[in-house]
Amino acid sequence: MSLRKHPALTAIAAIATLTATQFVHAEVYPRESMIKAEKKEAAGGKGVLHGEYAFTRDMPKKDEAIKEISWLTLKPGDSIGYHKHTTNEDTYIIISGTGIFKDKDGKDVPVKAGDVTIVRKGESHGLTATGTEPLVFVDVIAEQ
Repeated sequence: MSLRKHPALTAIAAIATLTATQFVHAEVYPRESMIKAEKKEAAGGKGVLHGEYAFTRDMPKKDEAIKEISWLTLKPGDSIGYHKHTTNEDTYIIISGTGIFKDKDGKDVPVKAGDVTIVRKGESHGLTATGTEPLVFVDVIAEQ
């Protein structure tokens, strides 16, 4: 059966072609090539924040909303201090471990694998690793 003779198959082929062309310019950042950095007492916190960055805030173009994205790790007891985001928003996607997220109101909220936190422009937040295993999370910083 020819694709041209079957409308459903023709439509599926057209959608597949359109979808494939939408992703021609997608960016891939292999983890092994990410930028490694350690920040001592990040935002006034305790210990060391271990980071693997696809790119850092100085790298995106002005019109690109995602300004930084990274895999971050806090060892048990280490923290990112409570700090304000004046020009951007920040999202943590918890991958493993447990912690306490201090929200915009200063309230401590327990977090675990699968949880997502968001702080909007003008709001503050912080994060502490509380478990016996490292707290691993993806951090996405965006700005309009």
